[in-house]
Amino acid sequence: MKVPIVSVIVPCFNVEKYLYKCVNRLLEQSFQDIEILLIDDGSTDNTGGLCDELSDRSEIIRAYHKDNGGLSDARNFGLRVANGKYIYFMDSDDILDKNALYKLFFRAEKDSLD
Repeated sequence: MKVPIVSVIVPCFNVEKYLYKCVNRLLEQSFQDIEILLIDDGSTDNTGGLCDELSDRSEIIRAYHKDNGGLSDARNFGLRVANGKYIYFMDSDDILDKNALYKLFFRAEKDSLD
């Protein structure tokens, strides 16, 4: 697997109503050198199953399951498994503009940000 430039970490807790739209927008990004890390944080609805289903649909999506530890714990878990040069934290009920990751990457490179 190619090492991605951006790792998008998406903590997921009981967001089955929003997760498809969130992930589909990530898949539609104009900047495609990404990995999407879905961190199921002990959901009690079908979120975990949806994470697995989405992971099966695309090689850039990886699903992880952990006991509930809260948002920061899920993000920290994502940091441990991320491979990208840059990290983007995204809430599972958010939707990005299709050029958002490109703009952030371009700015980070232009200004030599870490």
